[in-house]
Amino acid sequence: MDTLQTIFLVTQLIICLTLVLVIVLQSGKNSGLGALTGSKGDSFLLKNKQKSRDARLALATKWIAGAFVILTIVLNLI
Repeated sequence: MDTLQTIFLVTQLIICLTLVLVIVLQSGKNSGLGALTGSKGDSFLLKNKQKSRDARLALATKWIAGAFVILTIVLNLI
């Protein structure tokens, strides 16, 4: 039982670090007043590329967070 719990704890630590990394890699959603003045200077193609990257990171965040929650529940039941 202790070996199984240790394996789950190590897996949860890896998932936790991956979740933090994926969240940090996402770009901020607050363009603020810079969007009104156009000070950002991004081209249309760069914005679309950034959105697709952010969409993939958002999807990865949801899946990793779900795995983290499920693993936390399993660890609580052990």
